[in-house]
Amino acid sequence: MEGEYVLVVGSSALEMSGRAIEAPQLGARQQGHIHVSAGGVARNIAENLARLDIDTVLLSAVADDELSDYLVSHSQLAGVDCSHVLRVTGERVATSLLLYHAAESVTHLDDLAIMAALDSDYLLEHDWLFKDASLVVIDATLSEDALDTLFELAQRYKTPVCADPTAPRLARRLRKYIANLFLIVPNASETAALCSLDEPATERESAIGTAQMLVSMGSNIAVVTLGAQGLAYADSNGGGYIRAIKTEIVDTSGAGDAFSGAVIFGILNGVPTDEAMRLGAAAASLTLQSEYAVLQSLTPDRLYDELGI
Repeated sequence: MEGEYVLVVGSSALEMSGRAIEAPQLGARQQGHIHVSAGGVARNIAENLARLDIDTVLLSAVADDELSDYLVSHSQLAGVDCSHVLRVTGERVATSLLLYHAAESVTHLDDLAIMAALDSDYLLEHDWLFKDASLVVIDATLSEDALDTLFELAQRYKTPVCADPTAPRLARRLRKYIANLFLIVPNASETAALCSLDEPATERESAIGTAQMLVSMGSNIAVVTLGAQGLAYADSNGGGYIRAIKTEIVDTSGAGDAFSGAVIFGILNGVPTDEAMRLGAAAASLTLQSEYAVLQSLTPDRLYDELGI
């Protein structure tokens, strides 16, 4: 694909993970392990791409405080161009709070109010960035007005768009844009909102069928991630399924974003769809072994080593 960089648009957040030593009890003060890292779906994908040697520009919104300084500086050190990230005075930085027991997520809370600042005016001020991008990658934290503007800009400059639905409650925002997407990567829970299904696609065959449905609705490539069960995917050549790589799970946060980043890395390097999916599975496996939302030692060589290539 032609273009100078990948343009990533969406959330940057401080991610706090708490792991209870014993089963969580309502109202009880318990011992555990708490870890803080740079997060946000869009920002995570941008960092994964940058660590895989893809030139990446991030459009996002952060507050005007030290926590936001950390988010931006961490992303810049990884290689992400953050020179256009919006600073919002008087607003709090976006934050995600995850509570785990063992390897299972018990609670996941998001405070993404600051994302309202990433509006149509902001995108129009940066329309020139769409012109020279090889791909635009978005999460679904953008408002409906901002999404309308983004897809208008992408269409104007004929720039393909990849989307992460982010959460079931946000996924429905992407319904009307499926025909305008090059790639969409929902998890099983998000498929119901995207495809108006009575039940999420949680099994191999239903997930393959849902991925094919998304392609029939206009997306060039569709993936349905199934966590420990693997993933289903489809494109114009049909559908397929890949088992998850067995690995020790330290933290599930960021694994899906690593998958998306590595798949996009593969696409940009011209690999076949099935190989891009395997790269994504390898990146997710590596990230599951880390406390960080993005594996700090991620490189193309590390990714291919995980696949045994």
